[in-house]
Amino acid sequence: MIFGGAMAIFEGIAAIGRDNVFLATHNYVFRFSLTGWGWIHLILGIVILLAGCALFTGAAWARVVGIVLAGLGALANFVWLPFYPLWSIVLIAINVFILWALCASPQEEKVA
Repeated sequence: MIFGGAMAIFEGIAAIGRDNVFLATHNYVFRFSLTGWGWIHLILGIVILLAGCALFTGAAWARVVGIVLAGLGALANFVWLPFYPLWSIVLIAINVFILWALCASPQEEKVA
């Protein structure tokens, strides 16, 4: 989660700075400005990064918050697809992996 949050932070900073790597999509349903999307990704990335750090405590609430935030991160990157498709697909895959890792029940070893 820490890596995914850091990548979302970089994505947000690049969008706020109006970098030239983003595509201009004219007829897109979600018509926020590039700066607006940048702030969304920056804030979401910071919260995901902090939740990833909280997972090291082993708290159950951190796992639930992580599941919710990873889902929101995947959704935000799905909506971000027209602006930077490759980055979005990579971050969607990372967030889906995070969801899988947090939802999978830990397997206890059986002592024979």
